[in-house]
Formats: sequence, C-alpha cells, structure tokens
Amino acid sequence: MNAAMPRSLVAVLAASLLAATACSPAREEASKGSAPVAAALRTVARGGTYLSPEVSDKFLECVRKGDFSRRNSAVLAPLTPRELQVMRHIAEGRSSKEIAAMLDLSLETVRGYRKNLMRKLQVNNVAALTQIAIAEGLTRKTQLGAGA
Repeated sequence: MNAAMPRSLVAVLAASLLAATACSPAREEASKGSAPVAAALRTVARGGTYLSPEVSDKFLECVRKGDFSRRNSAVLAPLTPRELQVMRHIAEGRSSKEIAAMLDLSLETVRGYRKNLMRKLQVNNVAALTQIAIAEGLTRKTQLGAGA
C-alpha cells in the first residue's frame, strides 16, 4: 500500500473491488483460491489491517524470540540478534541466572554475552548498558522496579 494514499481511500477502493466481484465471474474464481484476497479487502474496507500469513508468521516469530531490535541504530549495529535479546533482558533488570533460564542458555554463556556487550558498546557497568538500551528503544522500561 502506498504510504501517501489516505487509509479511507484504500477502504473505498477495497469496498469497490468487493462490490465489483460480488456479482461477477470473479466471485466464482474467489471460491477457487483468491479467497484470501477477498478477506484482505474486507478487512481493509472495515478499517482494519491485513497481514498475509507469511508476514504474520514472521512477526510472531520475532515476538516469540523477543527480537525487537532496531537495526537502523548505529550504536546497536555491531550486535548480534542474540546479544540484543540478552541486552534487552539485562536492561529490564533480569539477572544472568534468570536470562539463562529464559533463553535456555548456560550461566557462563549469558555472562559471556554480557562481557561482549560491554566491550562492543564500550561501557563498564550494567547501568550504562541499560541507558543505551532505553535510549535506543530496545526496551520501554524507563525505571527499574517501577510498578505499573
């Protein structure tokens, strides 16, 4: 979808396409395999957002892995996806032991990631690591231990 195209225009176009196919041979074709297109058009016509199954699967995979990295960040660019994941957990106040259990890693592996993070980001404590994570949008947590 063109980002410059107003959402209401997209909804009108989607509704028009649905109406045009409702009384035509395209309706029969929709039942043979283009039903996902019709479903997408209905969703958009109602003002919703449609994600293809492929995009949805990739999104859910990122959510499950906790990979919310901002790859356009020059500061975070040298970090691997796993380092970003560990950094996010550190910034959210989790201990190395907790991170190891959550990510199914050994404690020594998590400690190794922590050392690599500090070396790559040129910091020498967790507070500085946390500040970078927050500044770069790796975590939304702004105060450790703050109640919701």
